[in-house]
Amino acid sequence: DDAYVLDGVKLWTTNGVVADLLVVMARVPKSENHRGGITAFVVEADSPGITVEHRNAFMGLRGLENGVTRFHRVRVPAAQRIGAEGAGLKIALTTLNTGRLSLPAMCVGAGKWCLKIAREWSGVREQWGRPVARHEAVGAKISFIAATTFALEAVVDLASQMADEDRNDIRIEAALAKLYGSEMACLMADELVQIRGGRGFETAESLAARGERAVPAEQMLRDLRINRIFEGSTEIMHLLIAREAVDAHLSVAGDLIDPDKALGDKAKAGARAAGFYARWLPRLATGPGQVPGTYRAFHPGGHPDLATHLRYVERSARKLARSTFYAMSRWQGRMETKQGFLGRIVDIGAELFAMSAACVRAEHLRASGEHGREAYQLADAFCEQSRLRVEELFGRLWANTDDLDRKVVAGVLSGTYAWLEEGVLDPSGEGPWIADAAPGPSTQKNVHRPIR
Repeated sequence: DDAYVLDGVKLWTTNGVVADLLVVMARVPKSENHRGGITAFVVEADSPGITVEHRNAFMGLRGLENGVTRFHRVRVPAAQRIGAEGAGLKIALTTLNTGRLSLPAMCVGAGKWCLKIAREWSGVREQWGRPVARHEAVGAKISFIAATTFALEAVVDLASQMADEDRNDIRIEAALAKLYGSEMACLMADELVQIRGGRGFETAESLAARGERAVPAEQMLRDLRINRIFEGSTEIMHLLIAREAVDAHLSVAGDLIDPDKALGDKAKAGARAAGFYARWLPRLATGPGQVPGTYRAFHPGGHPDLATHLRYVERSARKLARSTFYAMSRWQGRMETKQGFLGRIVDIGAELFAMSAACVRAEHLRASGEHGREAYQLADAFCEQSRLRVEELFGRLWANTDDLDRKVVAGVLSGTYAWLEEGVLDPSGEGPWIADAAPGPSTQKNVHRPIR
């Protein structure tokens, strides 16, 4: 047969309610004539058996055409397969870098807009006889927005340049850009709402109806929130990046920490690991490293000394590697279950990456004669703010509530604390949740446009 038959339901099909063509990833069963695996197809949206059952509505991105698409015995010619059978996952993953760079670029745009609104509003809104920007509590928020926007743009520029060179594997850099951009953009939008006060919480339509400037601060906050979820949630990005970080250790000591390996295999792995770490670990604990003088370009006369920040990045990177090694030694095969620890490791790495990018961008702007002094000041402010966050994260690697949290979660799931929920009415009026409930069979005919 020269055709495939697709059956299944796709939730959250972006543009699915208006699309003419669909790119579908489906699992092909392995058989005598098929190698099987996840395979990509191009499918015409008006093919018999395709039904758009629902247009989803969200907290933000309310203009997004996103729906539930059902495939019921949809016949797809083999000529519409993309690549070989089983190559669908690889094809999908190759597109992720694009999304993981375009999304933080949007976050940069959001930061620029937040800065513009914060500057304009806080400069004219007066409280206690002076503009609110002149009050330290508000000024700190504005400084955070300005410095972070500068750093986010530096991260996107650096990661994009690496992608354009077409000679680097930028999976980690793109993932870091996505992770850091989505988290920091949400914080900046939240701070903007706080700076605007009640007007930040009020919708643009309501503001306009009262005769004020229609500033959609609350919409910005709602729209940015999804960035921490799609294209890989923050939690998934933590695990993905952390796995790359510990792969070098696993390749050396994998059999040593595998509980299912025989003693003989463990002994051989131990000998290999001992030789590797005898050479590698001392370099992380001792040695001169790179002195700030090496970075003379980052300390030109009359500018802040960014060389000290780069030296901090280097020292912290070595400390981060040591911490990862110690954790591997302590938890061995249970390392992958320590998601709180791994998340902090990745967050430290993201901060260090952003600090490096900010310093490089500041020097680039200075060398080009464009806003050099101001760029150095923004990079200096960002690095000082980032260093505080890094030090806190390092402290929380070993002093945290992870174990206690696990006990509380066990109690919550077992119903130990159910009494705490008393007095709250279920707004849905429905009974208990049914895990992974799938939509029932559709009674609709083919629908390709939402009912407005």
